Amino acid sequence: MRSRRSGGLSCAVMARIELTRHLYTFFPVLRGQEIEVEASTVAEVVRALDRVAPGFALYVCDERGRLRPHVNIFIEEEHIADRVGLTDKVAPETRVFILQALSGG
Repeated sequence: MRSRRSGGLSCAVMARIELTRHLYTFFPVLRGQEIEVEASTVAEVVRALDRVAPGFALYVCDERGRLRPHVNIFIEEEHIADRVGLTDKVAPETRVFILQALSGG
């Protein structure tokens, strides 16, 4: 995870990650940051977030690496197609939105 710098040295252009507010409850280290990761697939995004916030990958994916039923990931406005291998491509400067469905009453 890196922060984007303005002026001076240039840095790699990365995917911009947005999370639902509820996920910050479990991973407060991510709160209040502009989250950007260098990744070419959704699986790489999840692994990068797990390096910064240990346990993130297991929270959103099961033990086989498949996206859990209560989690959804969007690349820009499109729902990812591959919930099993997370192979959907992520381009530089793409917005990746990760959300957890809540239930209860």
